[in-house]
Amino acid sequence: MATAAGRLDRTWEAPNILTRVFATVDHKELGLRYIGTAFVFFLVAGAGSLVIRTQLAVPENDFVSPEHYNQIFTMHGTVMIFLFATPLLVGGFGNYLVPLMLGTRDMAFPRLNAFSYWVYAFSGIFLFASFLTGNAPDGGWFAYVPMTGPKYSPGDNLDFWALGMIFLGVSTTAGAVNFITTIFKLRAPGMSINRMPLFCWAILVTSFAIIFALPPLTLGASMLEMDRQWGTHFFDPDNGGNPLLWQHLFWVFGHPEVYIMFLPAVGVISTVIPTFARTRVVGYLLLVLASVSIGFISFGVWVHHMFATGLPLISLSFFSAAGMAIVIPSGVQFFAWIATVWKGNPLWRTSFLFALAFIVDFMIGGFTGVMVSAVPFDWQVTDSYFIVAHFHYVLVGGVVFPIFAGLYYWLPKMTGRLLDEKLGILNFSLIFIGFNLTFFPMHIMGMLGMPRRVYTYQSGLGLESLNMISTVGAFILGLGVLVFVWNAVQSILFTGEEAGENPWNASSLEWATTSPPQPYNFRDIPVVRSRDPLWDGPDARRPDWDPGLSQPHGGRRESLGTTVLDAKTEELLTMPKASFLPVTLALAMLGLFLGILVDSMIVIGIAAGVGLAAMALWMWPTEDEQEEALA
Repeated sequence: MATAAGRLDRTWEAPNILTRVFATVDHKELGLRYIGTAFVFFLVAGAGSLVIRTQLAVPENDFVSPEHYNQIFTMHGTVMIFLFATPLLVGGFGNYLVPLMLGTRDMAFPRLNAFSYWVYAFSGIFLFASFLTGNAPDGGWFAYVPMTGPKYSPGDNLDFWALGMIFLGVSTTAGAVNFITTIFKLRAPGMSINRMPLFCWAILVTSFAIIFALPPLTLGASMLEMDRQWGTHFFDPDNGGNPLLWQHLFWVFGHPEVYIMFLPAVGVISTVIPTFARTRVVGYLLLVLASVSIGFISFGVWVHHMFATGLPLISLSFFSAAGMAIVIPSGVQFFAWIATVWKGNPLWRTSFLFALAFIVDFMIGGFTGVMVSAVPFDWQVTDSYFIVAHFHYVLVGGVVFPIFAGLYYWLPKMTGRLLDEKLGILNFSLIFIGFNLTFFPMHIMGMLGMPRRVYTYQSGLGLESLNMISTVGAFILGLGVLVFVWNAVQSILFTGEEAGENPWNASSLEWATTSPPQPYNFRDIPVVRSRDPLWDGPDARRPDWDPGLSQPHGGRRESLGTTVLDAKTEELLTMPKASFLPVTLALAMLGLFLGILVDSMIVIGIAAGVGLAAMALWMWPTEDEQEEALA
């Protein structure tokens, strides 16, 4: 066994530091990079939110200029939506955990996985480079035309935004294709579709939503860039265009995007609550159906954001009904989680507290969501701070709280060290109190008439105290995030207690291996005979046959392919090794978008040549593939 493990180590490990940094295709390494990169973006965008709240703490403030304020609030929204929430939940947790939960050794397309990460990282660098040139995006994260068109935004600000969105969309789409293939074809033997972990179900539904939701955004951003750079008139009414077309394209992406962030968060909660309630989840099939239903209904709600644009009332009634109907599957999930807690014997840990806080705060966001789905009420509060409050209760309460629940739950698996629970309780308390102090008063501000997206406001409107409370809450929330950073650093690097394989006595397969896992995840691919394989005992996971994966053949990386529904063993797969091609192709794409930005055909030509060469080499059969073809 020791000899076999050594051979597997040599086969799956990166041979040197250069290869590990720039050429790794290990899903765990890439997942950690997604988490780290997204969290850095989160800290930067969070610092921007503190600048926003400082500016609005008192009336007629001049802490920052109007121009810088517009840039900061635009980048705050853009980064939080596009570079933090989805990449951390799907790219970070998804990449790291899905293969482990499925009982396989890697993603279906490891090189595509690496390419997806590098494109994500470079698109973030591309967007933040706008600050170095003094041209950061300033048209809001929604980029409404005509204010973002060439007439009213003649600089490069919105070119950075539009090109960045197209660039980032390549990463997200590639990742979605990879997840769908992995979940359908690389599950452990016996893990039929109705035994799959709920987190994997959430990632699967999210991936399908991404495939259908991203093309409208990519199309809209491309049309906006063509209007700005090449004189087209897609959104110019004076030349036959229609500015409302942008809102339709953006929100037919934008509302499913809310659930693209929410559904993986639901998967986290559906994993954390049964573990700490110490009982099997109530209503597994209902939770699966609820996630699938939310994925479908989310595509019929986009005009929910456009009730004040003058569309026909008969159209608004349909979207109003859809906005209310989506509450039904969400309610099913809430009842299932509450029933699981009620049924179990809870173990009160920081991760569990964040999960319960999610239930409370997202429920508030859900209530206000139903309110703004009613057209007459929406007309009264549209573009007010009531919408800001609703939006943040959905996204912070519904996404950030599950992210912290997941970090406290899975970082011990990723690092081998437990986080400090006392600091965890302090972390939770500051974030929970700070969040509600920050955003609950905004409901009242909106009802009093404070418009959103404003640089300042007049005194004497009854808004001073509420804005000051909100600003104080934002700094308390920021302090809570810093406590988490310190907890993670000191626990992982210095004083953290060793986690062991399964410190929470959890039921899913990621806890069936070492902490952190070996490069190959599992020496023997486990067999699954129930929805909670680790609660069935180790004997239940032993294979009835030896597929031969504990001994690498000819130094090849191998894993099992299984059937889509029943997860019966179908084939032995050879997985690609480390490669510099993904980072090379991503760099070529970065050069291509920079060339478009500066309008340089030389840069575009060089980048296109490097990209085509990298793709040709990528498609060229490897030695292992040639040997298999000859065999």
